[in-house]
Amino acid sequence: MVKSMSYSTISFVLDSWEQVRHTKDFEKVVGTILFQHLFKKSPPAKALFGFPIDIDTDSQELLTSKRFLMHACYLVQMVDTALSMLGPDDSLLTEIMLDLGSKHKRYGVKPEMFAIMGEAIISALQNTLKDDFTDLVEQAWLEVFKELSGDMIQGMAQAN
Repeated sequence: MVKSMSYSTISFVLDSWEQVRHTKDFEKVVGTILFQHLFKKSPPAKALFGFPIDIDTDSQELLTSKRFLMHACYLVQMVDTALSMLGPDDSLLTEIMLDLGSKHKRYGVKPEMFAIMGEAIISALQNTLKDDFTDLVEQAWLEVFKELSGDMIQGMAQAN
């Protein structure tokens, strides 16, 4: 379950995310990096989103696809919503993440895909924040992702 994280952890994550939000077309930019990383590291994930497994992750066909861009933006919006609930809404956030995990199981997501998505988030943050992506920021993001993905994985395990 999402535990009460330290103020500094939440602060590092929220402050860095606010910087990301100032990137032009941040949902598209960050979402594209996330999905490219996921698809490169886990080609079977392409099929979960309706793409052929053999599609090139750098192809214009993929990167300009309305479906790809919709999923990219939607994922970033989900991250944005989850981050807005850190701190005072921990219990509600836990419930939402458990439910989201259950839904993801029905979509065919496997627990091992979460580690790849964690790498993808770190990659997107490094690419977006550049020198502002410090070790402290990275550690804070890793802690938050571990908690959020842990709830989702638990929700997958509890799903019928």
